[in-house]
Amino acid sequence: MSDLHSAGVPSADVSDLNFQSPALRPHAGRTPVANPVDIESRRKQIFPVLTMAEISATMRFGIVHHWRPGETIFRAGKASGGMHIILAGWVVISRHDGLNRQFTVAHHGPGEFTAEISQLSDRPSLVEGTAIGEVSTLQISSLMLRRLIVSHADLGERIMRALILRRMNLLDTGECGPALVGRLGNPDMVRLQNFLTSNGHPHTVLDPDDDPAAAALLQVYAPAPQQMPLVIYPDGGVGFNPSENALARNLGMLPLLESSQVYDVLIVGAGPAGLAAAVYAASEGLSVLVLEQHAFGGQAGASARIENYLGFPTGISGQELAGRAYVQAQKFGAEIAVPLCVVDLCCDTTPRRAVLNDASYVQEKTVVIASGARYRRLDLAGVERFEGRCIHYWASPIEAKLCFEQEIVLVGGGNSAGQAAVFLASHALKVHMVVRGPGLTDSMSAYLIERIATTENISLHTDSIVSALDGSDEGLEAVRLLQHGCERIISTSRLFLFIGAEPQTDWLHSCGLNLDQKGFVLTGQASNAGVAGASGLAASAPGIFAIGDVRAGSVKRVAAAVGEGAAVVAQIHAYLSNSDRLTSKDA
Repeated sequence: MSDLHSAGVPSADVSDLNFQSPALRPHAGRTPVANPVDIESRRKQIFPVLTMAEISATMRFGIVHHWRPGETIFRAGKASGGMHIILAGWVVISRHDGLNRQFTVAHHGPGEFTAEISQLSDRPSLVEGTAIGEVSTLQISSLMLRRLIVSHADLGERIMRALILRRMNLLDTGECGPALVGRLGNPDMVRLQNFLTSNGHPHTVLDPDDDPAAAALLQVYAPAPQQMPLVIYPDGGVGFNPSENALARNLGMLPLLESSQVYDVLIVGAGPAGLAAAVYAASEGLSVLVLEQHAFGGQAGASARIENYLGFPTGISGQELAGRAYVQAQKFGAEIAVPLCVVDLCCDTTPRRAVLNDASYVQEKTVVIASGARYRRLDLAGVERFEGRCIHYWASPIEAKLCFEQEIVLVGGGNSAGQAAVFLASHALKVHMVVRGPGLTDSMSAYLIERIATTENISLHTDSIVSALDGSDEGLEAVRLLQHGCERIISTSRLFLFIGAEPQTDWLHSCGLNLDQKGFVLTGQASNAGVAGASGLAASAPGIFAIGDVRAGSVKRVAAAVGEGAAVVAQIHAYLSNSDRLTSKDA
């Protein structure tokens, strides 16, 4: 799919990839002003013109098509069939809005190509391409595009860089993708914003109080309050307060999964561990399917800044790190479906079957459990009144805007809690950080402890627990803390929870895997499986492995999760090789 020509920002290196819109990043507005040199430098990388030699190298990967004047080459909301290299003529790129209006986005001429990250997986186009006059293009399918990128390293790097920067450009401008129409702060608006932002999907937010076009849309469609927000899809269709699953299906984020296909590896969870396993397994030629129930990055995606991850001395957000891995996995051909989760795993079938939450199933030879852990809910009466509105388990820039110049309460003493506290402190008037223990040294990295201590608007409450929540149907009004038998009331409308973790293993109930007392998956010798040749990451059933936070005894760090994701692939190869030998003997 083709994208926007735009003024660039001062950095074109792929290492600067950020899957958040600058409007949502801390201390950033819309696209920053750059000097002309920076603009032109980035423009050439976003929209490179291929040489005749480079075009010749691509010819064997595609099919030449000829288009008549005015003919549609690809439509918004439909799969574009991969990448189109313009050989002759010009292609106009346009987008639609909910009022059936069409806007010109860009023009592409000879040597330029139409595509962005979505085309690595043949996802629907965000825009429409139309021939201006007689046009000839070389159409390269998603499969052949991935082969081209891998086969021709230098040319592949140029193309891959352009695809990534184009996605960044779309996120920067917010001029393509779905438009969310509704009032900022509406719980369902926040829900859909978080889903799209967490998954690095371009979108626009239109507030009818400030935007005449948004107000006009409400007049046209006249939604009831419970139907807000509206979602205007790239093809001009309209959704009324859709679920995340419905939104993803309409945007083509969920691939069509064939129950007859047998994958070499099913990875359940797209956190750092699952994405690492996907990258290494797919790059080694295994067929890989990754299922994630909310957004790639998992719990680590909530980390505003990770500063102790090897190779990133200035730090990197969890979402940026996950976004790079997500693209990398697609580059090697891994299929990734979000949001889709496994509700049951049938371990007594060959191949195994994973039953999904839409009642369908997929088949696989091996399963990697990377479903991670989730933050615990408060066990307090009436807490459900504030869930989804005033209580947050994620500290993204969306939540940061909601608590601008307010006092907030954050509960938790781990690294994720510390990163969230420091990040939110740059927006909130004051952050009350509540920890059960006497301090932070036993659960948090030293650099974060030091930063919290030197951040003037973070107040640390040790030896404290949340004893009650005060409020009404209108929202949260105060949090009550209990400290050494004394109660303290903090007026606030926002509560952030980062309190411990519960393993997401409910979907393993019928598989009979060995779990520890807390529900984490036992692996290797600790699993007491008695499985001959069981490897360190193998669970108690053959062909099933556990990595990352969901594994009992794992180090709850991003680097450790990535390491396990890489290591498990060698163990999968060993299992598959042994299974093939046994099958050959039986035959």
